Amino acid sequence: MKDRIDELREIINYHIDCYYNQDDPEITDYEYDMLMQELKKLEAEHPERITPDSPTQHVGGTAKREAGVLVRHRVPMLSLQDVFSKEEVMQFVESMQQQLDHPEFVVETKIDGLSMAIRYTDGVMTTAITRGDGIIQGEDVTENARVIKDVKKKLKHPIPYIEIRGEVYMTNEAFDAVNAKQELLGKKTFANPRNCAAGTLRQLDSKITKERNLSMFIFNIQETQGRTFTTHTEGYEYLKSNGVKVIENYQVCTTGEEVWEAIQKIGEQRGKLGYDIDGAVVKLNNLQDRVTVGETSKVPRWAVAYKYPPEEKETVLRDIELSVGRTGRITPTAIFDPIRLCGTSVSRATLHNQDFIDDLDIGIGDTIVVYKSGEIIPKIKSVVKEKRPTGTVRFQIPDRCPVCGAPAVREKETADIKCTGISCPAQKERHIINFVGRDAMDIKALVRIIL
Repeated sequence: MKDRIDELREIINYHIDCYYNQDDPEITDYEYDMLMQELKKLEAEHPERITPDSPTQHVGGTAKREAGVLVRHRVPMLSLQDVFSKEEVMQFVESMQQQLDHPEFVVETKIDGLSMAIRYTDGVMTTAITRGDGIIQGEDVTENARVIKDVKKKLKHPIPYIEIRGEVYMTNEAFDAVNAKQELLGKKTFANPRNCAAGTLRQLDSKITKERNLSMFIFNIQETQGRTFTTHTEGYEYLKSNGVKVIENYQVCTTGEEVWEAIQKIGEQRGKLGYDIDGAVVKLNNLQDRVTVGETSKVPRWAVAYKYPPEEKETVLRDIELSVGRTGRITPTAIFDPIRLCGTSVSRATLHNQDFIDDLDIGIGDTIVVYKSGEIIPKIKSVVKEKRPTGTVRFQIPDRCPVCGAPAVREKETADIKCTGISCPAQKERHIINFVGRDAMDIKALVRIIL
């Protein structure tokens, strides 16, 4: 058990660095959450093994000095406790009801972006800071914040001091435009809007930040001087009166069932928004109630984040393309009506081989359910049989090569169907590309000519 706890801490810390500091996550949020849940469970069973440096005990991320000056936090920018079921949501609501007198809850969208706090003195923006380590210091990104259109440089109704916190994100439209430009310039494209937004906010050149058209929603008032607010929603009304863009979808609730209905409502709207969300936040509305229940070194006790299951959508299979590889292996690829998943538009997914096709019982014209493995690779989960058009039949890879027409046969004890043609143009092309590629002769000029 000790070995597994140590292993989990090492794995989680590695992925924390990838997500918060490198803006280049290697696993999905769901996979990360499952690792963290396992570690929390083991530590609960063996409390003597809990250490201050465990990832369960501190906020992820560090401040990156090369991105700018570091600024000390006046108010910690904590993360949220994640929950994954209705039962956990109800437990949170009931816990608050036991500790407080008729508490109100606000349920709102959790934007998938990068957290940033903005400070105003006498209504004028002075500093913008990333979360960094969440407790001690963050990066000064003031100049980049000034070129984000949603960031107000001056408030209409100023008070002596206010610090607000929100999420910097990228709309799907802005993300597509950035990736289109990256492709045009022959540069690497971004995997998803969150990575692009995080990397852009940390740019040293604010001109690049401005070009990429970032957006921002405010979701909390961190600290004020000269005016006090009773509730979270009262603070929202003040911010809106100043032209500040606050979270769009929020609802005040008083019961657990109302909270759960609000979470489900946000989930239903998830695919219709022009930006990515990765959950719904449930927080106490009354600010004094928040003080009463307090916080841990890592999370506030007055809020939780409900995480939705990995996103999947229905679409219609329009065609199945067949390609021939270097070894003659024939690979089927599904071509379907474009859908948006995890921030990008997808219209293709591999069908691997005939066994995979048979297991799915898939045919052209079928309605299919598509998801992204690792939030990157599109995959087909299932066929919606009740929507199958009359006359649709399961697809069969032909017994002839789609390129040269030679016989195509299935290799014994494998799922591969291969072209047997010794002069197949597709195989020859792949052989040449492999020979001159980076892992072989690395002949760059020839690769460009061929491709």
